[in-house]
Amino acid sequence: MKYYFKPRYLVLAVALVLAQGCARNPVTGKREISLMSTEQEIAIGQQSHPSVVATFGLYEDQKLQNFIKTKGTAMAKISHRPDLPYQFHVVDSPVVNAFAVPGGYVYFTRGIMAHFNNEAEFAGVLGHEIGHITARHSARQQSGQLLSQIGLIAGLVIAPQLGGLAEAAQQGLGLLMLSYSRAHETESDQLGVEYSSKIGYDAREMADFFGTLKTLSDRSGQSLPTFQSTHPDPANREKKVSQWATEYQKANPGNYSAEREDYLRLIDGMVYGNDPKQGFVEDFVFYHPELKFQFPIPRNWIYENSPSQFQMAPKDGKSMMLLTLAQGNTVEEAAQNVVKQYNLQVVENQATTINGNRAMVLISRQAPQQGQQGQQQAQNADNTVQIATWLIQYGGNIYAMHGMSYLNQFTSNFRTFQSVAENFRSLSDPDKLNRKPDRIRIKSAPRDGTLQEVLQSLQMPANHMNDLAVLNGMALKDRVTRGTLIKTLSK
Repeated sequence: MKYYFKPRYLVLAVALVLAQGCARNPVTGKREISLMSTEQEIAIGQQSHPSVVATFGLYEDQKLQNFIKTKGTAMAKISHRPDLPYQFHVVDSPVVNAFAVPGGYVYFTRGIMAHFNNEAEFAGVLGHEIGHITARHSARQQSGQLLSQIGLIAGLVIAPQLGGLAEAAQQGLGLLMLSYSRAHETESDQLGVEYSSKIGYDAREMADFFGTLKTLSDRSGQSLPTFQSTHPDPANREKKVSQWATEYQKANPGNYSAEREDYLRLIDGMVYGNDPKQGFVEDFVFYHPELKFQFPIPRNWIYENSPSQFQMAPKDGKSMMLLTLAQGNTVEEAAQNVVKQYNLQVVENQATTINGNRAMVLISRQAPQQGQQGQQQAQNADNTVQIATWLIQYGGNIYAMHGMSYLNQFTSNFRTFQSVAENFRSLSDPDKLNRKPDRIRIKSAPRDGTLQEVLQSLQMPANHMNDLAVLNGMALKDRVTRGTLIKTLSK
């Protein structure tokens, strides 16, 4: 006997899902759809934490780690969800960022810690990140996306003739979710004002920090129209946060502090920018002092370094190279693991040596990808990725250097790939091995004057002036009085 699925049963099934998934939001007090339990949120945080630490590493400064833990714990206690197993960490990245993972995990980069100029700025952003957790934004976002998909599928089942509009519908859902994300950011800004104020900080300083973010955004050329970004424009946030902070303090009179000097003394000596021990580029060569190797970078290629890998590519994006660690005790074993990990089809392989190091070269192609209907895409020279992999055994590790491009351009790119990989060699230059990072040094202004004049009197080089202005949350023309603590940079 055949059973025909009727649209009204699908609607009933969706209604049952919605009824079972309703929960009261701890921040708004409203009942809303939630398809993620508190236990699931905590599990996500616990599962994600090792990956975050492996990707960034924890910044080795116990005073700073104790500070973020102490302030985070105090704020968590007055939040809307005080019973979560919160954790707070500073990660070793120069990028200016902070982020939260469901279940109570909050991370600040040393890059953003370097740009705060008082505890109140830090507390405002801390409250913002805790706000993402207490308002269950990750859970709500996931539920919203799932329900959007359910709605789209239901529409297509009920009215199959609309199937041709699926792509347009998906694009429309994307715009709705983009707006939803901005709404979450705004809600978290409001919670940042509330939470930081409740533990005694002046949330108007949080607004000032958005001015710093705006300057950083403009300098990097990453300023986007508000509608194009999932995060509200920093200038708009600065104005709104300042208004909310003023309203909060008017409704709740009290003493709200900034704690500037204590914070500046806390970050005295912090690493600023890229840390050479994690690798650095100079004169088109990548050097890694701790692992003691080097290799060239093709001229005019762009690159990105992280603790787990190094990527580089020409600006046209038609090829790329990637260096990472391979798993295995021998190059042969590593080759087998690489082939399995990336689902490669090996065309040829050859054992060799590279500057005295055992190595193996693989030429391979990625296996065909499954199409939307479960069918394999037909391979041709325009869509088939060909990869040259050099596995190099050096210093107790096996490194995988991958060069990849589409098949029709592989031959013209191979010599570039080969030139990079075959010049992987040991690093012995003392200047590179002993390279020191820039560090923040807190100094008292020796005189009255503009920030630029004060920095010049402290013998700061001209090429550091703009960075130091942003670090101090000031313009170079702003006035500084004698004895004021300011940030400088030195080795």
